[in-house]
Amino acid sequence: MADNERYRPYLFLGHVETTIYVVLGVLLGATAILAIAGCLPLFVADVRDLTGTAAIFVLIDRLLLVLMLVELLHTVRISIRSHSLFVEPFLVIGLIAIIRRTLVLTLQAEDFTRNTAWTSDIESHFRASMIEAGILALLISVLVASIYVIRKTKDTETL
Repeated sequence: MADNERYRPYLFLGHVETTIYVVLGVLLGATAILAIAGCLPLFVADVRDLTGTAAIFVLIDRLLLVLMLVELLHTVRISIRSHSLFVEPFLVIGLIAIIRRTLVLTLQAEDFTRNTAWTSDIESHFRASMIEAGILALLISVLVASIYVIRKTKDTETL
């Protein structure tokens, strides 16, 4: 049996993997384009109402979603080219996702503080939001430190 025939099933699986990555990349790209198109009306509304901040938070949240999709698309592109997965792009995507959640949490906490009458329900939601904000801050620190260590490790490996 020739070596070429022995590796034929692996070659087929490699083609299947590449095809799946390409389809995934096309779908991610289309989703990013749709998300950008959905941001345009929000942007126009923000330009018309310069004093409102709620719409700006929603616009930033959507744009960060687009940024996450683009980072995922970049990761898929790297995976297609090198046939291996790298950790750093996933850490960046996680960092963007945590920042998105922090922005949404900040907007929700702002709504809690607008109410003058503090009920036990509002107070418990606010307390839970502050605990979540602390955990998100810790996660941001961990991810930034991880990205720093990975980049420093790459720099020392190339020297």
